[in-house]
Amino acid sequence: MSLDLTQLPAFLIACAVVVLTPGVDAFLLLRTSLRQGTRAGLLALAGIHSAALVHVALVVSGLGLLISHSPGVLTALRWLGAAYLGFLAYSIIRGLWRARGELRTATAGEREDERPGNGPFLRGFLCNITNPKMLLFCLAFLPQFLGAAGNPVLQLGVLAAVFLVLAFAWELAIVLAASRLQERLARPAVLNGLDAFCAVAFLTMSVGLVLGS
Repeated sequence: MSLDLTQLPAFLIACAVVVLTPGVDAFLLLRTSLRQGTRAGLLALAGIHSAALVHVALVVSGLGLLISHSPGVLTALRWLGAAYLGFLAYSIIRGLWRARGELRTATAGEREDERPGNGPFLRGFLCNITNPKMLLFCLAFLPQFLGAAGNPVLQLGVLAAVFLVLAFAWELAIVLAASRLQERLARPAVLNGLDAFCAVAFLTMSVGLVLGS
């Protein structure tokens, strides 16, 4: 069981670019942390990375390759992910609509997507597990940095672990920073503006999944 990490420096640079690029996870964590606080943000983060571990396990075990060659499965995952992102956007927009004209806007944070039964952990998990791009990314990205002399399965596992640690560290920073700014930004205009921005982002990503090849 040998390990060839000659490509690790290039891998770390590539990871930094990927991790720092905003995506659905970052928007979800930012909104959850600002609206519901540190604990909710950490739960969403745990859900996101629980799903990421499933994707990585599929790739390392070889099942991911089989799934990637099954157009029906990928299409179903793509539509499921798009539907869930669309649901999140709809829930946010509905909450904003209901909050219009209310004097209690600051307490209007209990939106459809924030009620019991659809908590932060579940939202994070579903956002990631229904995203086929995460699986395809792992399949296309990780193998490019395999060393020629090492065991490929072991190397995939190590590279995946490094990527997840870097992603977790950055997303944890987002949660903690947003939580610290919660009191300063907990004004109706700011929170509603953030909600509108996130709704547009979720809808855009949902359309991207549907139109993606």
